[in-house]
Formats: sequence, C-alpha cells, structure tokens
Amino acid sequence: MKNKIFIITIFLSIFIQAQQTNLAPSVPVTEDHFGIKVTDDYRNLEDLNNSSTQQWMKSQTDYTNSALRKIPNWDNYLKLRTELDKKQGYSVSDLKIISNDKYFYLKRNAGEKTSKVYYRNGFTGKEELLYDPSNFISANANKVANHHEFIINVISPSWDGSRLAISLSEKGKEISEVIIMDVKNKSIHPEIITQLNPSTIGGIKWLGDNSGFFYVYYPDVDVKSPLFAKNTQTILYRIGEDPNKRNVVFSNLNNPDLKIKKEEYPAILTYDPKDQYYIGILVDAEDFRKTFIIDKKDLLSGKKNWKPLYNKDDKVFFLRVVGNEIYFLSALNSPNYKLCKTDLTNPDFKNPEILVSEKKGEVIEGYSLTKDGIYYNTTKNGVEGKLYLLKDHKEIEIKLPFVSGNIDLSSKGKDFSDIWVKCSGWANVEQRYKYTLSTNTFSQENLAPILEYPEFKDVIVEEISVRSDDGTEVPLSLIYSKNLKKDGSAPVLMQGYGAFGESYSPFFAISYLSWASQGGIIAVPHVRGGGEKGAQWHVDGQKLKKPNSWKDLIACAEYLINEKYTSSKKIGVWGASAGGILVGRAITERPDLFGAAIVESGVLNPLRVEKSGNGGTSIKEYGDPKDPNEFKGVLEMDAYQHIKKGIQYPAMLICAGINDPRVAPWQSSKFSAKALASNKSDKPILLNIDYEGGHGGDITVLKRYTSLSEIFAFAFWQLGHPKYQPKENSK
Repeated sequence: MKNKIFIITIFLSIFIQAQQTNLAPSVPVTEDHFGIKVTDDYRNLEDLNNSSTQQWMKSQTDYTNSALRKIPNWDNYLKLRTELDKKQGYSVSDLKIISNDKYFYLKRNAGEKTSKVYYRNGFTGKEELLYDPSNFISANANKVANHHEFIINVISPSWDGSRLAISLSEKGKEISEVIIMDVKNKSIHPEIITQLNPSTIGGIKWLGDNSGFFYVYYPDVDVKSPLFAKNTQTILYRIGEDPNKRNVVFSNLNNPDLKIKKEEYPAILTYDPKDQYYIGILVDAEDFRKTFIIDKKDLLSGKKNWKPLYNKDDKVFFLRVVGNEIYFLSALNSPNYKLCKTDLTNPDFKNPEILVSEKKGEVIEGYSLTKDGIYYNTTKNGVEGKLYLLKDHKEIEIKLPFVSGNIDLSSKGKDFSDIWVKCSGWANVEQRYKYTLSTNTFSQENLAPILEYPEFKDVIVEEISVRSDDGTEVPLSLIYSKNLKKDGSAPVLMQGYGAFGESYSPFFAISYLSWASQGGIIAVPHVRGGGEKGAQWHVDGQKLKKPNSWKDLIACAEYLINEKYTSSKKIGVWGASAGGILVGRAITERPDLFGAAIVESGVLNPLRVEKSGNGGTSIKEYGDPKDPNEFKGVLEMDAYQHIKKGIQYPAMLICAGINDPRVAPWQSSKFSAKALASNKSDKPILLNIDYEGGHGGDITVLKRYTSLSEIFAFAFWQLGHPKYQPKENSK
C-alpha cells in the first residue's frame, strides 16, 4: 500500500511540474487607489487578442483536458445520465399555457442534443412538432465559415396562440436571433430579428392584437467591446417589417428626460391584451427598480410621455397589473415581503392596501391571481415551501401533495380558476399538479414521464442551521446516504452562490444524488447575499458586507468537520458566476480547510469588474471600485488579489467560456496564472477554456453532462475517492 501511495505521489509531482514549466507571461501594473497601492501581476492577460495570451490559455486548456481524461471513471456521471435519459424517454421544459388552453413547450427525446418546439391543444390534446432548431439558418450564415448548432432558449406564443416567437442562440453566446412562426400552417416568416437576449433581458412581449411585440435590442453585441450591453433599447416590431429598421420606443436616446443610465436595460412589461397601460422598467442588478407607465395608445402612436410609477426606495417587487389594480410584493419595512395592492389611477406604494402581512420566519416568494382568489407561496430558510390561498380576505393554508422544498405557481389569470403548482425537493422529482379548489384536490398533469430511481433509494436530506462567526444562523442543506458513517472520511462537495438576492432553492438534481450514492455528501450552505431569508439576507452579503458570504461558508465547513461528517482537506467547494467570489475568497482565506475548488465562469477579479461583461450592473451588487468607501469592499472580495506566494492551496479546476457575455474569461485566466505561480502545494491548478461556450447556459445537454462528469471526477480524485485515483501505469 505504501509503495502504491508513493508511486501515485510521484505521478502527481511529475504531473504538476509539467504544468508549472508553462507559467503565464506576467506584465505587472501597479495602481494607487485612494492611497492603497494594488499590483495586478497579470493585467496583460486581459488582452484576449494577444497571441502569447491565446497560446498560454490554449496550452493550459489542452493540458487540463488531457489530465481530466486520465482520471479513472471520469465519465461515470455522463454514462449515468445517458442511461437515465433513455429510461425516461424524453423531457419537457419552458411550458407556456395561454388563456385558450393551448400548450407550447420544448421537448428533448433521449439521445437528442437539443430540444424542439411542440404544441398541443389542451393537456390531453394531440402533440404536434412545430419546429426543429437544426433547420434554422442564421441571418449571419454568409458571415460564418461553419454551420453551428443552435439552441432554443425562449419560446413566446402570442396572446391567441396564432403566432410563436422562437429565440435561438449558438456557442453559448446568449445573444439571440428570433424567428416568427404562424402556428396553424407551421410557416416561418422570412424576417429574422437579431441582436437581442430575451432569455435574460426583456423577453418577448406581444401586442394586444398579436401583430407584433416588444424586445430589448443590443446595439453592440461584441462581448469584448466596452459598449457591449450598453445603451440597450426597447424596440416595437410588427410582423412583416424590416427588422433592421428598428422602431425605438423606450431608451436613453429616445427618452432623455427619463435619465436612463447606459448600463440599465429599459424593458416593457405586459400582463393582459386588454390592459390600458404599458409598464416600463429599468433592469439592473438590484432587487428593486425604477419604473414608468404610459397609456398604450400613446406609445403605439409614437408619443414619449412616460410617467414615473415608483422608485427603487419604494421597494416594489413582482408587479402585476390587472385593469386599474396593481398587485405587488413590498419589502418596505418588511424584509420577508408583504403582498399589497394599490390603485393605478392614484398609486400609493408606500402606504398601499396590505392583502397579506409579512410573515415571521417565512418569506413570500410569489403569487398567482385567479378567479377564486390569490394563491401565494412562501419559504422558510429557502428550503421549506408552503402554499396559501387568499380568498374573501381570509388566508387558507393548502396542504401540498408532498413536503416540498420548492414551489412554483402558474395560472391563466384573474378570469380563470386554473392554477398549477410545481413541487420539488432535493430528493423529490419535480411534479406538476393542477389544483381544484372546490374539491381541495391535486391532480397530476406531468407532460413528461416520472421515473423511480432505485439507485438513489438510500439518499436522505438533512436541513440544519449553523452558527456563523458573528452568531447568525445559516441554513445548510445536506444530501447523503443513510448508510454514511460519521467518521470524518466522507468527501464533501459544497455548492453555493450567495449574490443578487438569488435563493439556492431545492431542486431534484441527479448530479447531487449521484455524488451522495457514491459515499459523498452534498452540502448547500445558504449564505448571506442570497434571498433565502428575505431582502435583508441579500443586503447582509453584498458590497462592504460581502465577507459574510464566505465566512458563512467557512462556518458550515467547520461544522461538518467538528461533527465528523468529514475532515479537513476532504471538502471541495464549487461555485459559478458570482459564486466565484464565494469560492475564491473561501479558499484564499482558509486554504487549510479545502481539498478542491471548482469555479465555473467565476467572478474572481471584481476590482476590474467594469472591464468585464455586464460590469456596469454588477457594480451595484459588488460595489464601485471608483468610490473610496466601496473600493475597500471590492478589494476585500477580490480573490485574485488575495492569492499569496508560498501558500499551500487546494486543487483547483477553473472553467470559463470564451464567448461569455457576463464574466470575461480573462478573470479565470488571471486567477489561474497567479495561483500557479504562487502555489506551494503539489495540487493541480487546471484552467479549462471552452472555445464554444459562454456563461454556462444555452449549451447542449450532452455538453453539460460531460462538463459535470469532469467536475465530479476531478473532485472525487482530489478528495480521495478510491475509484477515481490514477493508477501506476497512468504516468
């Protein structure tokens, strides 16, 4: 056994030495920020057009791909998912039900890389294939050398279902092209709308007469340009018009009196074809937004007389307009939110009619208007969902079909009784139910088969609370086998986010169950910066308070060690996007705790956030480096700047997409380069650039399965799982 360990150690040493002979070129830049000198050792790597930068990134990626493929059983998860997909047959997503009971959705059959668009008239109606994205020919087809795979990321039926807008993107770019189909004869209009991103900003909002729609246009779609995602505009497009002759109806140039900032996204909200008004909202990274209103007739006739509706300090969230009534959630003096209503003709958002008061210990997450009343759902600690009905001024709790960690509501609107409830949890497959009030019954209306998973029958879920360093109670979700022995030997994979007020809600993840079934523990710390415990939970983990996020995670890691779930160096930590701050600062502050770190498309160098992707909006979450006070907070959360020479860091797998429009891939490259040059341990630091990827979404299912398979293999390898250790002959 000792000889085997020795040989593996020799292999790892050779492995790391080979990597470190190819350190990145360093051209340091030192700057003075309010009397604090900050040196950026790899500023040169921000130039992605530089040949030496390109060569280094490519060599590191090639090395990483080779290393990952040498891990025994690296494709275990890929094989499992492929097998389970075959058993299920097909999956359904992005379901849209309109008022006349027409169903539109995406469906992917087992073995298919991408989803296609399907339609049926009613839940029991005959299914029809509407559109296959492999038939799409890009408007830029004559400008590209090769045909690329396009993914459908949004479908949007018109109010009457006669037309369908289909948004497609390729190579992870998110920036989409939209085509319009006449549903009856399945014909596609020749016009293709380009330079928009309805999967993230604005969506597709149809006109009341179904003759066209609003969308948000990106004047500059080059992710490397400083003007990318700046000065966006809401366009009114009518079917059949030349899409390149854009009719701008809401923008900083079109409406200078509204003082729209260049980094804000002006979007239009619509709720019902009969509504008299349009709502204009300025989308940014903050929870609460500045909002305007205009008469429909005025906007459609070319007028620009938008009027203020509410401001950020009104703390309005989740707005719905029905006739002359405005429904909304309010966080004003109620961080757990209250459900409110006000009159559109004389709105009062600071003193509205309170329909449902703030609940102690429960956060109101959403609501749905129906003919029978208002259904709303709450969550406790982000992991325990409850369903209520407000009817005749009385609140009625409705018992769910099973204990659910996450609830999602949808309805046809206030003129209908139809209400659908989707329930899911860490170990419960998501199921879709139609609720009937008169009989108080739930009937399943799943569009895809529901499988049993005997391979995960021993997996259990434990929801606990851990005291952080300042005494704050932090929810922690644990997923593991009931046969686990608490002897400190289990490999733990912690995944967290903790930013933008986004809750890490329970969902049925086969990836998590797969890890747990192999003797590991999945741990999800619901750290501050998210929304699990309300609006204040978000505030307490942003800007100058951002250290709370990684201190919460560290406290959860220490708890797992103290309670013998695992031990030091047996914990891997995993985060994506803004979760890169969480992971990066956890391993730079407490490298002794962790054996591995995985970061996907991570924010690792927020001091340079204004130069990266959607930096203008991200500043509102992280802080402004140009502000003397907020600069200190941004510097403190900058993991790249906290890498120190001579420290034994855990193994790292740093992934990024070259086409990422939100977090520039050089953040990952700079962090990896500095970590490689500074690390004292013999642990691998691997950089993996996806040259056909973006921010992680809008990719084929097979590609995501492969990526997850590599991540789990890397983590199991570094955390000591015997089935993933390189053999002697792997040198």
